[in-house]
Amino acid sequence: MPRVTHLPAVVADAPLLAWLLPALAPMSRTKVKELLGRGGIAVNGVTVTQFNHPLTPGDRVTVGKPAVRDNSLAAGNLTIVHEDDAVIVLDKPAGLLTVATDAEKTDTAFARLSAHLEARTAGRPFVVHRLDRDTSGLLLFARTAAARDTLQAAWPELTKTYLAVVQGRPKHAEGRIENHLVEGKDFRVRVCDEGEPDAKLAISEYRVLNSAGRFSLVEVTLVTGRKHQIRVHMNGLRCPIIGDPLYGDADNPAGRLGLHAARLEFPHPTTGEPIRCESLLPAALRRVLGG
Repeated sequence: MPRVTHLPAVVADAPLLAWLLPALAPMSRTKVKELLGRGGIAVNGVTVTQFNHPLTPGDRVTVGKPAVRDNSLAAGNLTIVHEDDAVIVLDKPAGLLTVATDAEKTDTAFARLSAHLEARTAGRPFVVHRLDRDTSGLLLFARTAAARDTLQAAWPELTKTYLAVVQGRPKHAEGRIENHLVEGKDFRVRVCDEGEPDAKLAISEYRVLNSAGRFSLVEVTLVTGRKHQIRVHMNGLRCPIIGDPLYGDADNPAGRLGLHAARLEFPHPTTGEPIRCESLLPAALRRVLGG
């Protein structure tokens, strides 16, 4: 028998115990509760013992004892920038996924935050948006489903500002890039005509903050938020982001992608009060610029 058994993906909201009973049939209710109580159930890689732990579509439930590892925020180089009863903002390092994929189901920002809240008996997080694995910076989670829904409904109006370390220097010190993007079967995003099937409008506003040698630091504010939008737009300026061979830069002077989610501004989903969170450019990227 395998050390860990993966159950079918969750397809509807449900309390954990109620979902487990049919999933583990014909195991008795008593045995299922015992399994939960002794830490034999994990949700998205995080051990859960609460019978009423809420499941949402896409959650992954496993039975068994996974290999022991430190699933803390600190071990994942994650820090909490802002926390209240409705939202949590994390500062995520490059190299860490936001949520699970088929290839990586356990070590994610979501799993580590879930473990952190579980240890405090403080509920569970709800995903509001995602950052690519190789992008560092600010990542927003909600504390309730209602807060998540409110934030996602207002997402186009939120201010999302990134810092990009690019090759060269854009011809113009500031500007607005507006075109249409489409994702190909190879998962690469490219510029396309407006009428092309699946074309999506993509708008970025940028300004050059400084240059050092072969590189420049560019501030980019997203008006729309398409997959790989900033990476494609910087390449379109003939200034690809460093460490991004997919979109034009084979050089990797920082040992990582030169993209960082630096500022996030949004109205609090409950009170409406403005929240502004910031994250400094990581040291690896500052060194490329001589800092």
